[in-house]
Amino acid sequence: MAQTTILTGQILSFTRSPFTGDPKDAARLDEAVVISDGVILAIGNAAELRARHPEAALHDYRDKVILAGFIDPHVHYPQTAMIASWGKRLIDWLNTYTFPEEMKFCDPDYAARIAARYLDLTTAQGTTTMSSFCTIHSESVDALMREAQARGQRIVAGKTCMDRNAPDGLRDTAQSAYDDSKALLRRWHGVDRLSYAITPRFSPTSTPEQLEALGALWAEHPDCLMQTHLSEQTDEIEWVRSLFPDARDYLDTYEAFGLLGANGMYGHAIHLEPRERDRLREVDAALVHCPTSNTFIGSGLFDMAGLVADGHRIGLATDTGGGSSFSMLRTMAAAYEVGQLRGTALHPAQLIWLATVGSAQSLNMADKIGNIAPGMEADLVILDLASTPAIAQRSDCADDLWDAIFPTIMMGDDRAIDSVWIGGTQVSG
Repeated sequence: MAQTTILTGQILSFTRSPFTGDPKDAARLDEAVVISDGVILAIGNAAELRARHPEAALHDYRDKVILAGFIDPHVHYPQTAMIASWGKRLIDWLNTYTFPEEMKFCDPDYAARIAARYLDLTTAQGTTTMSSFCTIHSESVDALMREAQARGQRIVAGKTCMDRNAPDGLRDTAQSAYDDSKALLRRWHGVDRLSYAITPRFSPTSTPEQLEALGALWAEHPDCLMQTHLSEQTDEIEWVRSLFPDARDYLDTYEAFGLLGANGMYGHAIHLEPRERDRLREVDAALVHCPTSNTFIGSGLFDMAGLVADGHRIGLATDTGGGSSFSMLRTMAAAYEVGQLRGTALHPAQLIWLATVGSAQSLNMADKIGNIAPGMEADLVILDLASTPAIAQRSDCADDLWDAIFPTIMMGDDRAIDSVWIGGTQVSG
């Protein structure tokens, strides 16, 4: 018989998007959450829920805040070891650091070590689900999937496909990309809490033949996600124009080959043309904002306010290791800073929502993860709003919960993560 557990504290969940109406009214606060067999059974008054479940084990988190676990919808776990490498522009950075590191993932033992290290690091930061690019090596996908499966995590991952503009040892072919991806999809997609994503790195590293092959695979498996990069840097866009002279724009290099759809996730999306914005919205594709990466590599400032106003689905991601932190708190802080530079101050409710519900929506998994509600999977993070003296003194004089949370968003790190629960099991704290 499954063990029932009650967690008490400040249970923060969302009843609607904080991007419509007053952000402060988008969430509800409860005293307790009941979980059993990896699923949330109820939220509400602590005394009532304890009376209803007298057999339940109790974890009292007092005044700490209990949220849905953070969701990171665009990462590169193979870049774990070379995060925060001094860089220039995107292409130089890929050639200098990323590609040499990714070469090592032909070794299954190395891939397994980095997969375990990556999940250890992200769990310590409160991240419970992510969508990761792997390398061209099937071993890199197998390593991450096996490690996540052993931990009971819900993740998405895919073999990164490249058949040009990459070094020897990091290129596949149109046919092998299709064959390898299909075999991995059959091996992992839908197993336990694992999902497969068809993964062309970006247009410059795939020939039209490879993009066409991956588009065909997606058409065969439309329930799969497809993840790639779009319009990250201006010089990258010029490179795409030179490689695809007949394309209307960058997005057309995907659209022409069947790689545009509602299950598509397009990382960065900073320098979009009007047609691209319209088409992405028309098909309800997801855009993923990667603020620490965009500032670290000097890519540009994402138009959060404009894209939200246009009705786009948007997730928030670290983009490790182009992103300079594994922390979704740091990523929220960077999103706030980018918003300020564009003239829009994101409310704390909007930042938390982007890292939970919004990112779940970008994965088309908001019915499973990203919020605290009956029937949702019990992935939870417990935030300590007094994790350092500097944060504590600011939180102590807050006027409301959002004012109390904001210092942790802006200054918090792994010390702010009191505990993490994945699939109803406490894994840290």
